[in-house]
Amino acid sequence: MTYKEIKRDPEISAFLKKGNENLGVLGYTDHSAVHCQLVAERAAYILKTFGHSEHDMELAKIAGYMHDIGNAINRTHHAEYGALLTNDILRRTDMPLEDRVTVVSAIGNHDESTGGAKDPVSAALIIADKTDVRRNRVRNKEMAAFDIHDRVNYAVTDTKLKVNREKGTISLNLQIDESICTMYEYFEIFLGRMMMCRKAAEILGARFKLTVNGGKIL
Repeated sequence: MTYKEIKRDPEISAFLKKGNENLGVLGYTDHSAVHCQLVAERAAYILKTFGHSEHDMELAKIAGYMHDIGNAINRTHHAEYGALLTNDILRRTDMPLEDRVTVVSAIGNHDESTGGAKDPVSAALIIADKTDVRRNRVRNKEMAAFDIHDRVNYAVTDTKLKVNREKGTISLNLQIDESICTMYEYFEIFLGRMMMCRKAAEILGARFKLTVNGGKIL
């Protein structure tokens, strides 16, 4: 089972679509296939930059694309639900058991409330997912109705993720419009996720750096 086949699989597409619809009703930002593809390809890019194999990159792309299917069941413990769904889907394919376990483990550990990086694939997935902060993830277009998650994402006017093997750094650089979201609100939502990225970077032998409006935060 390859990443290209995963993207075309109707069962996976149906779970992602339903999960994103469920989160839309709850007021969450976009968690569609667009987000999942970005996470998949960013995770592979991180591993490639740090010299990991094409095989690990492929597993990271599969885990990245499937990581949010658990939202179709429930947002709470969606990582664990997603891991179980992923195992059920992939066990019917020709994917080797060891690879399936790696993908399932990465998905089951990607949420900051219960998880954490355990290996390079899970580390790349976490960093790729948690650094997807951008204005166009906000679904609600009425600013007066924004909740804190909407404000935090909408306030980001520019985002850049820089991965530097020579320096051993993974840097997220954000520009935030503080008239939309205060720095306090940003950290209320994202501090736990950024700390998770820092620990994930350590698994890759790197340091995670966060810069907001030109000032170093982490």
